[in-house]
Amino acid sequence: MDKIRYPIGTFEKPASFQEEDLKKWIDDIRQLPNGLREAVSGLNAEQLNTSYREGGWTVAQVVHHLADASMNAFLRTKWTLTENVPSIRPFDENAWAETIDARSLSVDFSLRLLEGIHGRWAQLLESLAMEDFQKTFYHEGTKATVDLYTLVAMYAWHGKHHTAHIQQLRSRMGW
Repeated sequence: MDKIRYPIGTFEKPASFQEEDLKKWIDDIRQLPNGLREAVSGLNAEQLNTSYREGGWTVAQVVHHLADASMNAFLRTKWTLTENVPSIRPFDENAWAETIDARSLSVDFSLRLLEGIHGRWAQLLESLAMEDFQKTFYHEGTKATVDLYTLVAMYAWHGKHHTAHIQQLRSRMGW
């Protein structure tokens, strides 16, 4: 496995429902904005515009991607809780990473957005009954039905995955 591309390994769908894991993942979601802010702390414009790997996104694009993905995940959560197996559209993350805001806007906008989304999302997740995590949505891109439990696991991993990209780059570059 490519340790630069997958510094914490690839996502593995949970084999079974474990309430302890769920609590940890919700905490991971809550803590992402702090960990990400720490990972980019002190980086200058040149460093923020450095790709974390050859052919990969810049640090700034990674931060903006996390905001985009979190907005989508929060909405997927809300739809899953309020509709019967909603159909969810994928978003073209590479195209989104090339939009002008993802290439030029200060990362602070996305960091603040993440603080709000993740605070609200974690609060919502903590308020749910365990059976709510069995509710599902249909993902049009993968043609798969996904339960809320798996979505929480995936986004807990996703935040750590991209934060590790930045931390690993800083380590390699001596920043």
